[in-house]
Amino acid sequence: MHETALRSSPEVSTIPPDGGELVPAIAYGVEVSLVVENTQKILDRGGLGTLVQALLRRGYQVIGPTVRDKAIVLDQIESDEDLPAGWTDEQAPGQYRLKRHEDKAVFGSVVGPQSWKKYLHPADVKLWTAERRGGSFRILNNEPQPPRPYAFLGVRACDLAAIAVQDRVLTQDKYHDPIYGGRRNGVFIVAQQCTQSAATCFCASMDTGPEVRSGFDLALTELLDDNQHLFLVQVGSARGVQVLAEVETAAATAAQVGQAGKAVEAAARQQVRSIDRTGIKELLYDNFEHARWENVAGRCLTCANCTMVCPTCFCTSVEDVSDVSGEHAERWRRWDSCFTMSYSYIHGGSVRASTKSRYRQWMTHKLASWIDQFGTSGCVGCGRCITWCPVGIDITEEVRALREGGNDGNP
Repeated sequence: MHETALRSSPEVSTIPPDGGELVPAIAYGVEVSLVVENTQKILDRGGLGTLVQALLRRGYQVIGPTVRDKAIVLDQIESDEDLPAGWTDEQAPGQYRLKRHEDKAVFGSVVGPQSWKKYLHPADVKLWTAERRGGSFRILNNEPQPPRPYAFLGVRACDLAAIAVQDRVLTQDKYHDPIYGGRRNGVFIVAQQCTQSAATCFCASMDTGPEVRSGFDLALTELLDDNQHLFLVQVGSARGVQVLAEVETAAATAAQVGQAGKAVEAAARQQVRSIDRTGIKELLYDNFEHARWENVAGRCLTCANCTMVCPTCFCTSVEDVSDVSGEHAERWRRWDSCFTMSYSYIHGGSVRASTKSRYRQWMTHKLASWIDQFGTSGCVGCGRCITWCPVGIDITEEVRALREGGNDGNP
């Protein structure tokens, strides 16, 4: 292996599976040129636990999927025993159900109610603390300290795309978010290829999945049948090479590589929802007063669930609080949503006072004006907004209704 370290942008290029070629692989902030003889390896079920321990030994705080509160959520992982082996989920508009799975797959579920935004762009951040002492008032030294570097385990393609979107929004413009940047820096990503899709997934139509193509240090594909439980591992960075060197692996066979590819293709074919992205920006702009907005407003609760579970939404508000003595004060940044009346409040009232205007703002920004602002769509097709909407509003159906000119009832 040949390595050359260069400073670069937070973008990752995947190493081709045939190996032996000098190609760039970029971990956040560091570009490395690699010659890798074979970047496709096989890891057995026990090796997954060894991989987790290798990350812990390197000082990473490992975050991955686990079962809690009747859902698969993201939390700190101390061993592979914390992972949701044998569990899967059933999702539909407004419905989520956790179920036991007979085949003991570790990554047999799809995406849950939480995304990696929970750790990179947290819901509550204390910006500063101040106190009164005698006749003086001073702001304390509140420089935010980034946590131990994260290792994200089991990141799906749609969520990798979402992280790339938030990188663009929060670190690549004139004004950078130092809180996001501090947490994002040094993150080690172990991606997971999707081998099944939920009924609410539509990443294939958004070109964000289900295949993981870039943005990872290591990528796993779970291979499971009656006789074996293995993981095909693809290397995506120099750090990935170094971590994988601490784990016992074997060379992948052509049959195993083919099996993995077919499993990912099957996940794409399972998807029953899609968005036609042809001229979608113009579609939204040209239908600002379409009657469909009144239709969806009659169902929407403006609860903001869709923005809370969305892996790309980034809106926040700032709150100042003080104790009853008036001697201590704090300023907090908290997640907010364009669905709340107060979010667009200015002197004299809210700019978007109706449910219609607030849903229209969210969907138009997500699929149209986001493209003008940041050069990409704000939707990655993860389907969370469909699953976790209490009344099952389906963004793919709303786009279809606008395109077809329909104004019927519930989809």
